[in-house]
Amino acid sequence: MCGIVGAFALSSGLDEGWLERPLAALRHRGPDGEGRWRSEDGRVLLGHRRLAIIDRAGGAQPLANERGDVVAVVSGELYGHQELREQLRVRGHRFRTASDSELVVHLYEEYGVELVDHLRGEFAFLLWDARQRLAIACRDRFGVRPLVYAKVGDAYCFASEGKALLAAGAPAGWDMASVFSATHMHYVPPGRTLFAGIRQIEPGTLALLQDGQLRIRRYWNLDYPRAEELAATSDAESIHEVAQALGEAVRVRLQAEVPIAFQLSGGLDSSAVVALAAAELGRPPLCYSVAFDRPGYDERAKAEELAAHVGAELRLVEVSASAIAERMPLAVAHSEGIAINGHIAAKHLLSEQIQRDGIGVVLTGEGADEVFGGYAHLRRDGLAGGAGEAALAASNAASAGLMLPDGAGLDLSGVQRILGFAPSWMAAKATLGRRVTSLLSDDFLAESCGRDAYADALGDLEDRRQLRGRSRVHQSLYLWSKSALATYILRTLGDGMEMAHSIEGRLPFLDHRLFDVARRLPVDLLIRGSVEKFVLREAVGARLPRSIREREKHPFLAPPLCLSDEAPLREVLRGAGSALPDFVDRGRLAAALERLPTLSESERRAWDPALMLVSSLCILQQRYAL
Repeated sequence: MCGIVGAFALSSGLDEGWLERPLAALRHRGPDGEGRWRSEDGRVLLGHRRLAIIDRAGGAQPLANERGDVVAVVSGELYGHQELREQLRVRGHRFRTASDSELVVHLYEEYGVELVDHLRGEFAFLLWDARQRLAIACRDRFGVRPLVYAKVGDAYCFASEGKALLAAGAPAGWDMASVFSATHMHYVPPGRTLFAGIRQIEPGTLALLQDGQLRIRRYWNLDYPRAEELAATSDAESIHEVAQALGEAVRVRLQAEVPIAFQLSGGLDSSAVVALAAAELGRPPLCYSVAFDRPGYDERAKAEELAAHVGAELRLVEVSASAIAERMPLAVAHSEGIAINGHIAAKHLLSEQIQRDGIGVVLTGEGADEVFGGYAHLRRDGLAGGAGEAALAASNAASAGLMLPDGAGLDLSGVQRILGFAPSWMAAKATLGRRVTSLLSDDFLAESCGRDAYADALGDLEDRRQLRGRSRVHQSLYLWSKSALATYILRTLGDGMEMAHSIEGRLPFLDHRLFDVARRLPVDLLIRGSVEKFVLREAVGARLPRSIREREKHPFLAPPLCLSDEAPLREVLRGAGSALPDFVDRGRLAAALERLPTLSESERRAWDPALMLVSSLCILQQRYAL
């Protein structure tokens, strides 16, 4: 995994001591070692905090080619590295380590910028080519590994996390465009962060810095075929192809020189990963599950059932409402993002226990819903309204207001005009946004008057070209993956919570070769009638108990804090005090908190995500002095 930092000065040189503070800010990403490199003229600095997973003895970074004129720092894992290493050796390349990361410098020598086409895995890297005086910053296809950048003084600076750039001297302030987007629809724009001046390298893109000019280039996209171009294969052929691709995606992610474990919820996705891994490992997999103290949210029974079925060892991490409230500030600060549910704190507590037990790598089921169409909001997009929508809402109560609409929302006419429909997840976020914006200041709302966060989320012209002629489900999946998956599920809930405790998360479902199989499937193989992820269920079905194989999607959510008798969320917000951002109206927030105990359970559940979102803003304001 690791944490990486780089500075590329446009004129004057930099002292190596510049790396001290940003590397210290990333120590949680790499507790096993630190490496630094400075160019002869001092205009390039590369730093690395190491989490040793592969070649623990010899894989220290930065890494250089034989001549020393190509240098890189890499975060993440590259799969299939043994085969690539042999191919490169045949072509005359000499390796000094057994690390998968060293592939980056040698693949660059061989293929230039197109080296990214040969990389498989979850990664981010910075590379310096001294001959061409070219810097490259690259992030993996789905954005599993974070990478951000900012102009700090005379230098373009890159790092795994925004807190490292703040430590390096980037001014601490709010990015108000991101605040607008987050308060209206939960997610920040894909290329931005909540920090002023700090941008993200988007998933599937790389940045090229040469002669003082920074260019952003997209090298990969989701690229769903048009409806008439979808595969015309039989169910049996498609199921077999998915089973083969998923099995291999799991298999290559089981290689490590540290203990491996699995996050298990008892749902289809994580259960499939555990079942497939159990067949490969030849020993009982070690699994971890969060256990909540409220029915309807606790999935321990299903996790125990799956563990017994495959012979896995299961360790439960009990998480209470008070534990969530206590852990929220630390979890949000690590994530640098916005939480709408206590699941972020639960994931933080889960990762903490995994680290205590000496585990270095966890495999998770994240990404299956994006690849195989697993969300209730996607099923709703495929319905024609009426009784079907009502039945769907009734069986997915936990998704109300989060992924399914629940009451009146913000205006979606701009999206309707562009797409011809409003994706259900946007309609859900519009109901959340309506509640959040009722707590904002008049000045902030006046300044943003006339802007449309939802139409903006449709992206640039290239994105809109990717939407034309695609099914509603694929259009919705595309937009969801660019927003929710990249900026929240992977960054805030995934990498942010795992790497807070030096745990490397690996995601077999976001293997790009598996996605290439899934993206060509007709929607009927993703969602058949009322059954989501149909092809996945068929591909792994024989390995799972029937109750799990046929179970409806249940999102990983903690019980809403607003339902707790102790009302811990009210205490979190009341304790914000002077940390309340200027764009939040103190009086409106206070009135909402006072009204909370008088509301029905369903109303308190509906308000919980909005108040959690505002509490996240308060925590970030306080932690980073924005």
